Amino acid sequence: MKKLLLLAMVTLLTITFVNAQPGQTQITRWQYGRNGAVSITWDDGSINQFKVALPLLNRLKLPATFFIITGQIPGSQYQGKFIGRPVKDIIKETATIPTNKDNFFERASAAGYLGLIGPLDYHYKAGSLIDAGKTDAAYKAIDECYAKVRAGEFKPGIQHNDEYRDSHGTTWAQVKTYAAPGMHEFASHMVTHPRLAALDETNLMYEAQKSRLDVLNHLGLKYTFSAEGPFGTENERAVAYLAKVYPALRNRMPEPWLKEISRGNKDTPGNTDKEYVQYQRGATTKTPLSMMKAWVDTTMNRHDTWLVLTHHGVDGIGWEALPHQELDEYFSYIKTHQDKLWVATFGDVTKYMRERQSAKVQSSLSGNKVTVKVSHPLNKVFYTVPLTLKTYVPAGWKKATAVQGGKKQTVTTATDNKGTYTLYQINANGLPLVLTGA
Repeated sequence: MKKLLLLAMVTLLTITFVNAQPGQTQITRWQYGRNGAVSITWDDGSINQFKVALPLLNRLKLPATFFIITGQIPGSQYQGKFIGRPVKDIIKETATIPTNKDNFFERASAAGYLGLIGPLDYHYKAGSLIDAGKTDAAYKAIDECYAKVRAGEFKPGIQHNDEYRDSHGTTWAQVKTYAAPGMHEFASHMVTHPRLAALDETNLMYEAQKSRLDVLNHLGLKYTFSAEGPFGTENERAVAYLAKVYPALRNRMPEPWLKEISRGNKDTPGNTDKEYVQYQRGATTKTPLSMMKAWVDTTMNRHDTWLVLTHHGVDGIGWEALPHQELDEYFSYIKTHQDKLWVATFGDVTKYMRERQSAKVQSSLSGNKVTVKVSHPLNKVFYTVPLTLKTYVPAGWKKATAVQGGKKQTVTTATDNKGTYTLYQINANGLPLVLTGA
């Protein structure tokens, strides 16, 4: 009997301990209290992304992020160029001085601007080798390139990469129209889609800064938040330069609370002590649709995962172009699970996580009202994504109204193992929000 009484007391104490006090408030991990987040992203801005995929996304009301190559768009102020010494001097010097750590970046930067067809391929080859950590092989590739230049093996002409060519056909006026409803994010993929790891500082910063300026001038400040360095580069030097220009990079997010899995990494979210997991996956023409759906299932069944999908071509145009029928089925699958998934742009998910991780919440209960205020120290120009709050309320509340600065929300209540609660949106750094029960 004493053992049963002791067990009952322990059980009562446990229940008392886990019950939340009315007024207790927390920021949900994802907006609307969803299980996970999904960002649909597109690289390069190839023409069928806008002619085919964008209408499909609009029909399903799914937001996406488009990383666009700005230099090829008519009306852009900045196109590809080499900034540095006369290329004739560089070519002459290669005859007597082998490529090394002191001259590699200059030579690799100039390769695409020699007025010849062929050297640009060596720029890409050298950059790929640098990204792979094969420095000596990259030097040899540049030596081979300039040896052929000196021998006259390349024909005169202007050469562009495939991604740059596939992007032709879109104007800034069209992009501005696509952006007008405010659902999608249009962000930078540099001026010409170069191998950033092979560029010297001056030319790398030109690609990053001038692409940003064209986006700023044509679309506005809000679209200068995100960027993607071409080829998903994770080169530490290149990413460090990009981070000086853009607040958010799909290439790298060095937050201590985030586990990153790049699209080239075969790892899965697995076990982690991090608050969040960024799970990048890139479907190619060889990726089974069942696997693509499994990525979504994984995200739904966890509570810490942000699935970042990276797409390129559509209907035969662009790298690894997927047919629109497959995209339609896939995005419809995501849509059917939107009750468990927060589908948002790359920029908005980044902002939400950073706001949540840095925010301070103050709440107090008085009678049938809870007053809540949320603040964070982040840049108020960019960090304006509403946060979802979960506030525990008296058990008798069936619904509530949330009022902040004249904006009113009517919300219902629910219960969990800690008590009765309600979910609602709040703008951080704004006026206090008053939650009134009914």
